[in-house]
Amino acid sequence: MAAHLITGAGSGIGAVLAERLAERGDDLWLLARDARRAAELRERFPGAQTLVGDLGTPAKLSWALGHQAPPIELDSLLHVAGIVELGPVGELPVKAWQDTLNVNLVAPAELTRLLLPSLRLVRGHVVFVNSGAGLRASADWSAYAASKHGLKALADSLRAEEHGHGVRVTSVYPGRTATAMQVKVHQQEGKEYDAGQWIEPESVVKAILTALDVPRDAEITDITVRPGR
Repeated sequence: MAAHLITGAGSGIGAVLAERLAERGDDLWLLARDARRAAELRERFPGAQTLVGDLGTPAKLSWALGHQAPPIELDSLLHVAGIVELGPVGELPVKAWQDTLNVNLVAPAELTRLLLPSLRLVRGHVVFVNSGAGLRASADWSAYAASKHGLKALADSLRAEEHGHGVRVTSVYPGRTATAMQVKVHQQEGKEYDAGQWIEPESVVKAILTALDVPRDAEITDITVRPGR
């Protein structure tokens, strides 16, 4: 039975991923920003264990996990959580940059650092759910794209460093996906939202599971998922 730690399991891709892994009978560890959110996750995913740690304040993650009991052995660390704030460079305030970089880049780096010993023990897998914005940047997407470009660099460096330990690293680059984040993006763009135009979270999850399930003689390093309609 594999053990997986998921960020962002409360909605969208993370929620579907948690559901599919639970259906397999795997052990779920779900990171929540606070105790109330942790209780909601345990109610939604019976049998799951929760850890409390705020990705918005990555400097406190070490202290937070140090006062809890993270898994000793971890088969996968699945970074799904993320935030977005659109705006032109000439108008985007420093706080938007700091919040975006903290949640989308610094916190994944710190969480990975803290859990690497547990991953190395069982030759585990780190999956970063990135974005098409991690490969190209458009107008008004500077902070988000910068955080995701950085996440690609983090994944590439980690893969090179941990290959000798048997830890696999995968980056997944979804295009626009029908999630609550996409609703917010459309609101910020002033556009009407139609979920039917975009990728279903289930489709992205299938790509993630493919990377997790590939035999040990191979490593899927990068997956790009684009809208097919």
